[in-house]
Amino acid sequence: MTARLADIAAQAGVSEATVSRVLNGKPGVSATTRQSVLAALDVLGYERPVRLRQRSAGLVGLITPELENPIFPAFAQVIGQALTRQGYTPVLATQTPGGSTEDELTEMLVDRGVAGIIFVSGLHADTSADMQRYEQLRGQGVPFVLINGFSDKVQAPFVSPDDRAAVDLAVTHLSALGHRRIGLALGPKRFVPVQRKIEGFVRSMQDRLQLGPAEAEQFIQHSLYTLEGGQAAAGALIERGATAIVCASDMMALGAIRAARQRGLDVPGDISVVGFDDSPLIAFTDPPLTTIRQPVTAMGQAAVRALLEEVGGTPAPHSEFVFHPELVVRGSTASAPRTTARIPKPSRAH
Repeated sequence: MTARLADIAAQAGVSEATVSRVLNGKPGVSATTRQSVLAALDVLGYERPVRLRQRSAGLVGLITPELENPIFPAFAQVIGQALTRQGYTPVLATQTPGGSTEDELTEMLVDRGVAGIIFVSGLHADTSADMQRYEQLRGQGVPFVLINGFSDKVQAPFVSPDDRAAVDLAVTHLSALGHRRIGLALGPKRFVPVQRKIEGFVRSMQDRLQLGPAEAEQFIQHSLYTLEGGQAAAGALIERGATAIVCASDMMALGAIRAARQRGLDVPGDISVVGFDDSPLIAFTDPPLTTIRQPVTAMGQAAVRALLEEVGGTPAPHSEFVFHPELVVRGSTASAPRTTARIPKPSRAH
C-alpha cells in the first residue's frame, strides 16, 4: 500500500498523507486537490474506492475535427476544465487527415465506457452527412451534445453561436466605415454555419447597403477553413473589387491579409479584414485582427451542463442553445479607401 500511495502522490503532485485523506474520505482537502488524486488513480489504472465512484462517474469523450485551428484547443480547454470540476475525466479524440474518422473515434469512446460525448463541429454540421449515426448512438444509451451545427433530424441538445448575427455585426461595422463592396469568405456551402452566415450576409447587405440578394451573392466566395483557403478566397474577392472581407475563421482572415499583401495592398489602408472566433494570440498579429468573438467559454460550459443533465437522467431540452457573438475591433479594419485606383475593377466573371 505504501508503494501505491507513493505512486499516486507522485502522479498527483501531492503528499502521501493527502492521498490517504482523499481515499478515506477525510475532510481538509480542496476540490481541486481531491480531483487531482482521483485523476491520478485513473491514469495509473487503480480502481477508485466504491464511495468515490458515484461522485466521479468516469470518462467523457470530446471529439474535434482538428487541433491546428486554435478555436478547437480553446473549446477543449474550457470543456475539459468544466468536466474536471464536476468530477469527470475528459478524453480528447481528434480526427487527423488519413487517420481516424468521427465514427471510429465514437466507437472507440463507447467501447471504453464513456459516460457521454461532446462533438465540436462534427458531421452533425454537414447537411450531406447521414444523421442516423447519432440516432444509433442514442440507441446505445450514450448521451451526447453537439456544438456548432444544428440538425432537426437529431434528438439532442445543440450549442451554437448566432452566425447570422455575427455576420451582421461585421457588415454593420464595415458599412459604418464607408465600405460598400464587402466580401464574405467562408467554407463549403454544405455546412450549417456556412449557410447561416450567408443568410446573415445577404440580409445585412440589404439592410445596411440596400444591395439586393443577387448583388450580395457576387461577393460570396467558398473555400477551405485554412490560411491557404482564406488566401484563395480573398484573392478572388479582391479581383471583384472588394474593399473589405469578412472571413469565417481567424485562420482564413490571416490568409486574406497575406493575399492583400501579395498584391501590394495595405491592410487596413486598402483592404479591411474581419475574422471569426477571436482565437488565442489573434490580438497579436500584424495588424491585430478585428474579429467576431465566438463565446467559447459560455458555449463550452453550457455544453457540459447539458451533457451532465443527460447523464443524470434529467435531459436538457432537445433544441438549440444559441449564444450571441461580440465584435472585437482592432487594427485590421479602417475607413474605406478614398480612391480605388489600387483595387482591381470588379470582374464580370464569377
